[in-house]
Amino acid sequence: MKIYKLLSVLLEYPDQELIDHIPELQQAMAQLDADVAEIEALQGFINHLQSMPVTELQADYVKTFDMVPEHSLHLTHHLFGDDKNRGPALIDLGELYKDYGVEVVTNELPDYLPLILEFTAYLDDNEGTVFLSDAKKVLSVLTENLTKAESPYAALLSIVENRATLSKLAA
Repeated sequence: MKIYKLLSVLLEYPDQELIDHIPELQQAMAQLDADVAEIEALQGFINHLQSMPVTELQADYVKTFDMVPEHSLHLTHHLFGDDKNRGPALIDLGELYKDYGVEVVTNELPDYLPLILEFTAYLDDNEGTVFLSDAKKVLSVLTENLTKAESPYAALLSIVENRATLSKLAA
């Protein structure tokens, strides 16, 4: 399991199934090609998931992502809001998924970050970095907003933001 798949799972609406699969997530985490800071951030978030009842996790998720537009996981929302230009951007992203043979089987819009991360998990590392780098500014703003709100999700967004850096390709 690539780190993007794990991040995708952790950024979805939390449910009992997620909590029940924490041991498998921790096993997958041990096999990641990730640096120490990323592993610590992931483990910290998993500890957060284990620290409270699922209903509280769900309420926090809704309060964080659904009630505060500045925290939206729909990335084009940060660029266009409800502007008419958002539609073509969503269509283009959906077409990109199709070009790669990825069939989207969710009711979410193609710009939903967990879906984007799921797609990125299928790309090779360099291609994934280039793909995410297109959203670097939005990821930076979202990470900053979540950090200001002291959200535990900020640590996950920080991993995505840091990996969406083209200078990583030279390394």
